[in-house]
Amino acid sequence: MVIFLVTIAAQSQAGWRLYRDDQNTHHQPAVSYPRYLVTSEFSAEVMENWQSEFLQFTLYILATVWLVQKGSNESKQEDETGREDDHKQLVGRYANADSPRWARMGGWRTTVYSNSLVIAMTAIFFLSWFGHFLNGWRSFNADQRAHRQATVSWTTYLHEPEFWDTTLQNWQSEFLAVGTMAAFGIYLRQRGSPESKHVGAPHEQTASSG
Repeated sequence: MVIFLVTIAAQSQAGWRLYRDDQNTHHQPAVSYPRYLVTSEFSAEVMENWQSEFLQFTLYILATVWLVQKGSNESKQEDETGREDDHKQLVGRYANADSPRWARMGGWRTTVYSNSLVIAMTAIFFLSWFGHFLNGWRSFNADQRAHRQATVSWTTYLHEPEFWDTTLQNWQSEFLAVGTMAAFGIYLRQRGSPESKHVGAPHEQTASSG
């Protein structure tokens, strides 16, 4: 969290300077740093990155329920695909005394809690995607006005190549990163990391943390 706060603060400073230069180029009044933090430009830049990250992890969590990669530390064992039975998941009558209350209660509460991670990640993804879309639309129209061109409705902006360019360039990079990590973990090691197999583990060994 400290690294996150430092980097977003640094991003905001760099973005403010870039925004101020752009304002000067268009002979518009400069804005203060606090004012820049509530502009649609800054919000859109932040949201477009957040939504790609939460999309990545949401799909990764869901995919690894059923899909496996032999030899990868990021995968379950080949015979453990699927949602697994109640006994292994410690829910309902198989729950321990210190299990979360909703895991012990059964019914819809256990169903919701059993999927709560994906529910939360999906909700954050859609909120950040909408934040990116809304602020991108506002920023796009502000740029249109600065160039004395017609503004567009939010439905029109949804089809603008600029919106999908910024969206998809983030998505593809996230899926490339998670895909290469899963594959590299088959053959490469980092001693002491739970994201890696043991240094001496065979390449075909699956779901082994070191």
